[in-house]
Amino acid sequence: MALLHLPFDAVTGLDTEALLTEGQVVVLPGDHPLAGRTAVSQAEVAAVPGPPPARWPAPDGSCPEGTGVAVRNLTQLFQLIALGRATVVLPASAAVDLRRDLVAVPVTDAPPVTTVLAWLPESRSRPVADLVRVAATV
Repeated sequence: MALLHLPFDAVTGLDTEALLTEGQVVVLPGDHPLAGRTAVSQAEVAAVPGPPPARWPAPDGSCPEGTGVAVRNLTQLFQLIALGRATVVLPASAAVDLRRDLVAVPVTDAPPVTTVLAWLPESRSRPVADLVRVAATV
């Protein structure tokens, strides 16, 4: 089983149950020029000088090539953002309980993200079925 995010993760060949669809936010240091805004566009985020977007590891653990800093978890990422060394656009729920020195600003034209629970279609596991049933009702 896996938690995946559409439209970014491939779910071909998997059964899925949609859990949540939400907008995206840019996470910024509190003193960033866009931090006081109520919303921004993707173009506005891209136009502000600063570090390139963070790079997440691939499923095999390798990090894709690029100029952004490689990160492994949100704690590390948020520390780098606070230091002005990274930027990121994330699903809005990732910004719950942000550090006090960071802000999340909605990105109005970013595509919505749907979090899905995914599993192999041939699974006959009772625990998998129970988890899907509970997740779908919550």
